[in-house]
Amino acid sequence: MRITAKADYAVRAMAELAAAGDACLTAEYVAGRQDISVRFLFGVLRELRLAGLVRSVRGPEGGYRLARPAASITLADVIRAVDGSLANVRDLRLSTLSHPGPAAQLPDVWRAVRASLRRVLEATTLADLAADDLPEQVLELAREYLDSPRDGHGR
Repeated sequence: MRITAKADYAVRAMAELAAAGDACLTAEYVAGRQDISVRFLFGVLRELRLAGLVRSVRGPEGGYRLARPAASITLADVIRAVDGSLANVRDLRLSTLSHPGPAAQLPDVWRAVRASLRRVLEATTLADLAADDLPEQVLELAREYLDSPRDGHGR
């Protein structure tokens, strides 16, 4: 799976909003804190608003805030709002995907990839990020990655 810039920016912006609690933050403030183009961030915030994850508030004390408690918004929610499904195989439904011959087991591999992503992204909330307190299963997988003999790029 590849995390798009849009998904990364969306999660980072949402983490800023979660850390702010009930306060509103301007897009300019969030963009500055996270080194994101304001113009790009406005588009991301629009998608998050349409998905019901953020609210925009007008006025001198206005800006953006979470539409519901940070503990009820998972990283999967945020990524789905801006990118759609967590793991796609040529935009096909994985439940009905099948391949012939030696590739017959490949759909099960793709299903396992999606299940693994869900296990991490649906278990981690914005409140976890804001509190700097990730679920143990996520920390364990991160340690496993760092301890692997790979080249550090996940390849």
